[in-house]
Amino acid sequence: MTAAGWQGTTVLRPGWLAFSGEVGATEPHAHAALQVLIVTAGTVELADAHHTRRRVRAAVIPPRARHAVRGGPGARADMLYLDPAGGAGRHLLTAAAWPGRDRVGDWVDAAHALVPAGDEPRDPAALVRAWTAPVPGPRHPALRRALELLPELLAGPVRLTDLAGAVHLSASRLGHLFTAELALPYPVYVRWARLRRAIELARDSATLTEAAHGAGFADGSHLTRVCHEMFGLAPSQLIHLVRA
Repeated sequence: MTAAGWQGTTVLRPGWLAFSGEVGATEPHAHAALQVLIVTAGTVELADAHHTRRRVRAAVIPPRARHAVRGGPGARADMLYLDPAGGAGRHLLTAAAWPGRDRVGDWVDAAHALVPAGDEPRDPAALVRAWTAPVPGPRHPALRRALELLPELLAGPVRLTDLAGAVHLSASRLGHLFTAELALPYPVYVRWARLRRAIELARDSATLTEAAHGAGFADGSHLTRVCHEMFGLAPSQLIHLVRA
């Protein structure tokens, strides 16, 4: 499967998305997932929000860190996108030390400490299991319940006040828990959840418009804006990778 210079296989599972294959280029973007990048062939360059560019072998990029990706000729990589609410994402958020969180050097240092070394193939599911084992879900039971309820509400408005009422918290308290435990403000997490849902619907043969509406986006243009914001790719490009 090919899209914007990308060609490979993509696996979408609850809590994570994995891509393995040839690396193209993205626009600058900042996704809500925690990304693990492992280069397996050729050269891959990361650029951060400070316009620093660096060729990397591995990187762990925290949520909301603005960056761009560019692969050289023959570049290949494994990429894992971890939901901050999942055990693997929570483990890396807890274990990683990003002094600035927005600098490519910190992402490389985090990878040296957290990503297994070696040239052997890495099974994404095995990495997720290994990283999930040390860490339970969110500590606060109301946040856990909110995360359980959220997927069922995505087709329509998901107001913080309504969700907070359903889990018997104030909106300000629930919003604080999203930021404190998941490192994401509530609106950003909802956009990430909507985008994942749209990808799932499109994978199951929904049109772009159907996927946008089914995930609670106002229209296809809204989905396009969020997809560019979080992945640096148009939704048609991203969905092509997941469908193939």
